[in-house]
Amino acid sequence: MSTDISTQEDQTDAKNRRARGEFVRGVSGFRHAIGDRDFPAEPGRYHLYVALNCPWCHRVTLARSVLGLSGSITMDVAFPNRTGAQDRAGANLWEFAPDRIASLTEARLPECTTETGTGHGLRLAKEIYQREGSDEQSVPILYDKIAGRIVNNESAEILRMLDTHAEALGSTAPHRPQLVPTDETAREKIAALNDRIYTTINNGAYKAGFSSDQKLYAKAFEAYFETLKALEGLLSDGRLYLTGDSFTEADLRLFPTLYRHDPVYHTRMKLNGARILDYPNLWRWLCRVYMMDGVAEAGSLVHCRQGYFGRSWNGVVPLGPFAPMTYPEAYRHPELASGTRLPA
Repeated sequence: MSTDISTQEDQTDAKNRRARGEFVRGVSGFRHAIGDRDFPAEPGRYHLYVALNCPWCHRVTLARSVLGLSGSITMDVAFPNRTGAQDRAGANLWEFAPDRIASLTEARLPECTTETGTGHGLRLAKEIYQREGSDEQSVPILYDKIAGRIVNNESAEILRMLDTHAEALGSTAPHRPQLVPTDETAREKIAALNDRIYTTINNGAYKAGFSSDQKLYAKAFEAYFETLKALEGLLSDGRLYLTGDSFTEADLRLFPTLYRHDPVYHTRMKLNGARILDYPNLWRWLCRVYMMDGVAEAGSLVHCRQGYFGRSWNGVVPLGPFAPMTYPEAYRHPELASGTRLPA
């Protein structure tokens, strides 16, 4: 069984697939690694560019936080809505703009920053790529402040290298998890879970939400909920996490999507078959992970709601859900799932 960590989407005939209404995720172009000759593992050397509404960025901010690297890897946060059609640089670009006003809160978002990694105060993520002759514009970006170069922009690889080099990078976590254990059997289990979770849950949510073809949407919808049902069964034996009693990379990669499901994806991605709250074991798992040290601080549902709904056709951000209580406060209450059951 493969232990490939990127699990990227097949790009075969991507242009025509997109034309037929399928969402096809692109491939990241920067694939260096911390630990290579040019990129030594040193505290204070590396910087992250992220958007807190982006689930791929959320993987990386989670790894940075739970591995105790928040003090040794600096980070800039983009505004959750990208540039508009009237922007002088063009539309749909990630922007470091702490003074922008969120329509949801009618205020600045305190997590948003200027760009500090390059030392040039760039406005757009695209400009970081342009300095290296690339036309990419995605986040996350792992950047080397000493070399002045992009190391990597593939989230799965970034979180893996943060785990591998956590100690050398300056981890301060006294009891940090080992996201990928050395035991080969455990690694194979994680790889199999990663593959299914990426295909049907992480990327599957986008396949459903951004498809313009009913049949393709239905296929993604069905696969998404089939996997939720399978994961609910996996957790039914009382295990704390997906592979047993230890939090691993598989849990970290599942969390960003399920964190977004009830308050965002249920509506925005048309994944309204059920809430995570309707899966008792998954709900308790979600709450358990949310209450781990560093997890709550690594994400923001305000950014998620602003980012996803703020880019919808009318830009209006829903104010709910507020039952059984508001999110993310609900994630501190595993008992909310005690009486719920899905149909067999």
